[in-house]
Amino acid sequence: MLSVQQALDFLLSAVRPIKDGETVPTLEANGRVLAAAQASQLNVPPMDNTQMDGYAVRSGDCAGGAARLKITQRIPAGQVGQPLQSGTAARIFTGAMIPAGADAVVMQEMCELEKAADGDIVVVKHAPEPGEWIRRTGEDIRAGSVILPAGTRLRGQELGLAASVGLASLPLVRKPRIAVFFTGDELAMPGEPLKPGAIYNSNRFTLRGLLENLGCDITDYGIVPDTLAATRDTLRTAAQEHDLIITSGGVSVGEEDHIRPAVEAEGRLNMWQIAVKPGKPLAFGEVDRAGRNGAAFFLGLPGNPVSSFVTFLLFVRPFILRLQGVGDVAPRIYSMRADFEWPKADRRNEFLRAKINADGGLELFANQGSAVLTSTVWGDGLIDNPPGKTIAKGDMVRFIPFSELLY
Repeated sequence: MLSVQQALDFLLSAVRPIKDGETVPTLEANGRVLAAAQASQLNVPPMDNTQMDGYAVRSGDCAGGAARLKITQRIPAGQVGQPLQSGTAARIFTGAMIPAGADAVVMQEMCELEKAADGDIVVVKHAPEPGEWIRRTGEDIRAGSVILPAGTRLRGQELGLAASVGLASLPLVRKPRIAVFFTGDELAMPGEPLKPGAIYNSNRFTLRGLLENLGCDITDYGIVPDTLAATRDTLRTAAQEHDLIITSGGVSVGEEDHIRPAVEAEGRLNMWQIAVKPGKPLAFGEVDRAGRNGAAFFLGLPGNPVSSFVTFLLFVRPFILRLQGVGDVAPRIYSMRADFEWPKADRRNEFLRAKINADGGLELFANQGSAVLTSTVWGDGLIDNPPGKTIAKGDMVRFIPFSELLY
């Protein structure tokens, strides 16, 4: 069996990134991946402006302490003031352009307003330094600089950054086309009565939700009959128009497990067993496109709900991200304190469902079975426990939060 890292390295080295692209309005690009680097054509901010409400002044006029300056203009954000003359001040509001001649802003809390017949006077009780409370032109972004490299997966903050430099649309990698189907004659859909020996197909809902989070176009072939012929037929159909086929169940070596022989008949199996718990039987290969060049990638996940969930996060998620051209697909791992005992080591790399407690340590879900889906809802993430390692209370362990794996 391959180690988790060996399997992941093998998967990522096999990826053929999607080359097709499309231009999409920036407002509709959330969760998508940039096909080309984006540079700013302007400075941000585009002009010197004030960081807060106050008075724009010449710092030299206020050097003595309590200066009395005549207010000659009022500058809201979005308006351009007149050049500031010596001995005067401009009432100015957050984000407004600094008028020529002014070199500092004094916050309004350090000023007093006096009414006079010939115009208002501001008493400045602070001697500002040149540049005080001024945002300089290009302080955030310089014109010509790259703000978003190719392969960036866009979140709200990246979309806001693109909008801040006026990018109304963005070149994106085409959405990955993913086919999914599920094997097992025991599977039923919610809403159907459960026959003796049947279970509801939770994996269909889990995997589809995870794929939607990754911005995929999904074709769901549903529950496929547990026969070699039906499995081969679905693989052939799915391979035609999809980048990747994902299945759940049927990847072991039992007489009713048809995924492996079906993939070998329609293409090739390049990887099968991984030293991971939960989720040892994970299959990777390719399914040929009948009458066409090329092949669709194939990933077969275990049928047990937690095994399917964990192997998706560990292997399928980075594979799909790399398919879209994302460079760094590794989640951040944190060192955290174990507030539990795990006295029995396993020869496989274990991924334990754990929760962060009020003291900043990790608690373990009592039942770590591969069918206990409640552990994935209860937990905050996975403890990456190396092969052959026990855990004593107080040990520092490797923790991967679900927040690193579920977007």
